[in-house]
Amino acid sequence: MKDITDLLGRILLSFIFFFEAYDYFAYERLNKEAMIIYGLTWNQDFLLYGAILLLLLGALMVLLGYRMRLGAFLLMIYWVPLTFIVHDFWAEEPGTAVFRLQSLLFMKNIAITGGLLIVATHTSGKYRLRRLFATTNV
Repeated sequence: MKDITDLLGRILLSFIFFFEAYDYFAYERLNKEAMIIYGLTWNQDFLLYGAILLLLLGALMVLLGYRMRLGAFLLMIYWVPLTFIVHDFWAEEPGTAVFRLQSLLFMKNIAITGGLLIVATHTSGKYRLRRLFATTNV
């Protein structure tokens, strides 16, 4: 049962990063406009496509259970700065709808960061890419 829950957890955790990479690619123009709003004007193509690369590579590594520590680290390189840049609820008026929404999104991202830290300190279970290759005769 532990191996099944490990796989399910990796699928669910990696899904948000795959979806965010898709969103960045599908809505490139809107994301670049959002980057300007948050003050990210330096080399936007590099930042946007670099984020997409980190998201895809890190999520794939976590999903497949292959070098999960590196995958979690790649995701945190993107996720932690994004959390503090985009969800700065402390800059909003307390009690407003924007304050409440941004504080919830900030805490959600902190919880996801906690999940990434757990992934970075544990090994994947029975269902992982390396084990699959080790048990098949090719």
